[in-house]
Amino acid sequence: MDAAHSSAAMLVSNYVFPNDLHVHWSMMIVLYPYITGLVDGAFIIAALYYLFDVKSLRPVARFSLLFALAFLAIATLPLLLHLGRPERNFNMLLTPSPSSAMAGFGYIYAVSMGVLVFIVLFVYREDLVELRATSKGWLQLLYRAMTFDSIDLSKDALAFDRKIIRFLVGIGIPITVVLHGYVGFIFGGVKANPTWSTPLMPVIFLFSACVSGISAIILAYIVIRKVKGRSIDPDCIKTCIKTLTLFFIMAFTFEMLEVFSHSYLKSGYHHMVEGLLNGPLASSFWLWQVKICSVIPLFVLGVMGIFKIKDAIYNFTAAIVSAILLLQVLIMRWNVVIGGQLMSKSARGYTEFHPEWFDKEGILAVVIVMAIPFIILFVLSKIFPFWTTDNETNVK
Repeated sequence: MDAAHSSAAMLVSNYVFPNDLHVHWSMMIVLYPYITGLVDGAFIIAALYYLFDVKSLRPVARFSLLFALAFLAIATLPLLLHLGRPERNFNMLLTPSPSSAMAGFGYIYAVSMGVLVFIVLFVYREDLVELRATSKGWLQLLYRAMTFDSIDLSKDALAFDRKIIRFLVGIGIPITVVLHGYVGFIFGGVKANPTWSTPLMPVIFLFSACVSGISAIILAYIVIRKVKGRSIDPDCIKTCIKTLTLFFIMAFTFEMLEVFSHSYLKSGYHHMVEGLLNGPLASSFWLWQVKICSVIPLFVLGVMGIFKIKDAIYNFTAAIVSAILLLQVLIMRWNVVIGGQLMSKSARGYTEFHPEWFDKEGILAVVIVMAIPFIILFVLSKIFPFWTTDNETNVK
């Protein structure tokens, strides 16, 4: 007992209420906003091509849609794994409550999944019609359903498809914004936690989501094309990097604005927030999130934007920066979700959190959950080709 008490004493500083000793929203709740963020950022890339006609993004437009669909398919999985009775989530649909902020995610998720599926089906309708002609049995029935039982590939039909895609993408943008902005709203609405209760929280979550999703598209595109021995479109990468730079500057600015606002206003709980950032979160926030994973990428992105760099070096640098920014957003999610719970309601003490490997929400479970969307993406690639035929030239 003495050893246990001494061990527990090392995990807290000053006075911590007994019910604040343990972190209840742990790794899966960190993973949930991270996954939905990847969906948002990937959809932004697709929207820039299909709605705003950014031609240079054509090589990654279709891939971005499939990437978003693969991650959106498991967006609810971390939440279900966190619940003690996951089957009760159906009560939210069977007994809807429009006034419930928590239930709101179920409605938003269902609508966003439906819109994204229809966008993918219309984008790939031409390919699906060709597959339908060469398939038999139940596969042909499947392709008939996926092509809306239409084999019309005339110019007028394809032009009408493009109009439908533009319309669906147009309504998809506010839906994806709400999908992830909602996460920041949930955290910002917890008035009892001064590190979360800020109007900037939805904005910070939203812009950082765009950063992670765009970074994931850049990194995945470069890696897959290299592994497949295919060429990498330099204009596409440069446009992605410019878009990433814009969203990252905005995300980092709002993150620092939130911190400096707390410091300048010195509200009632300022001493606790300051103690948290300079105490339990000193390493993960100031060192990793700010200095290593924010300042360094910001400098590198500036160099990439100012100087003319060879395509091979540019692509390599783009992949490295994207990987660092993916880590930055993950650390940011950790510092918000986990870090916000390290402060006791006593306003006089802090606790610590150390993830376990084999816990229900441990490191191994996180790795497995993050592997699932890539398996789904691989399966989708067997039905829907990632790249358009004019981008399938081999690397010389």
